[in-house]
Amino acid sequence: MTREALVDLDAIRSNLAVLSTATAATPAMVIVKANAYGHGAVPVARAVVEAGAAWLGTADLAEALELRAAGVAAPILAWLHEPDVDFAPAIEGGVDIGVSYPQQLERVAAASGRAFVQLKVDSGLGRNGADATQWLELVEAAAAHQRAGRLVVRGVWSHLANAGPEADAAQIATFTEALEAARAAGLEPELVHLAATAGALRVPASRFGMVRLGIGVYGLSPDDTPVPGLTPAMTLSAPVVAVKHVPANHGVSYGFDYRTTAPTTLALVPVGYADGLPRSASGGAPVAINGRTYRIAGRIAMDQVVVDVGDAPVSVGDRAVLFGDPAMGAPSADEWAAAAGTINYEIVTRIGPRVARRYRG
Repeated sequence: MTREALVDLDAIRSNLAVLSTATAATPAMVIVKANAYGHGAVPVARAVVEAGAAWLGTADLAEALELRAAGVAAPILAWLHEPDVDFAPAIEGGVDIGVSYPQQLERVAAASGRAFVQLKVDSGLGRNGADATQWLELVEAAAAHQRAGRLVVRGVWSHLANAGPEADAAQIATFTEALEAARAAGLEPELVHLAATAGALRVPASRFGMVRLGIGVYGLSPDDTPVPGLTPAMTLSAPVVAVKHVPANHGVSYGFDYRTTAPTTLALVPVGYADGLPRSASGGAPVAINGRTYRIAGRIAMDQVVVDVGDAPVSVGDRAVLFGDPAMGAPSADEWAAAAGTINYEIVTRIGPRVARRYRG
């Protein structure tokens, strides 16, 4: 039984090139957090570094150190830290540490070795990052630690909320003021970055000296506007493992939310919510078999879904494609997101470890 996520590394390299052109060749940090949005952190990291990524980004230090253990030597930033995390392995591994508040800075400065840090300001998103009441304290303390040789401030950064032009402009202004305050404190950050994929594409003023590219690298648009030239990199598929002919008014899956309207053929596909399919997409998400697209019949179960294929000639062993590249006739992750009432990020990122990753390119 092979549940498979086929990841096209050539598509990822191509997507990075497309995004580079669209962002005026601004240096890019490619985000490979959450196992590279489900695509596989180590293979993706190697591919994008080969393709010209200047930096890699992970959420936490464990993700960054996994890349180091695999021999990935490119610069890495990690920014989401538990209160008691040990920063010493990151410092030893040459991983830049994102710092969001003064007490966190003190813990980094007290760790063994000289850390490279990137200070994050909350420019309005309301998540990580020092707010206006903390920022001056943070940059002044960072400057003092840098003068003492305990750390080096390599960057200043933040994150757009993508809440519209007025909100973007307000965040850019807040970020610019924070950057000026950091410089006034004696810091000269080498890296200045605010925009992720959406901002990098839509708001040129947000690009500064580097952009962070996440979902676009995987071939998916960060919003409802498709980005020309991107190719979805992941194709999720599984074999048909059973076929049966049933009469009209036959119930399908738990609760009999779906009943057949005529004599028909049901195909069983062994992938379910334990593999990351959103159960909320039951009864609406697409599945392609032998070049034709159908809808899942009834509820998505833990390990399997049922597809009503009508009178189509479907056999055990035929490949069912749940999502992939629409240009190749596959349903899209966006269609699955629409069926589940979510976003394409979640569709690819939640694909679980029972699904084997295979790579080409």
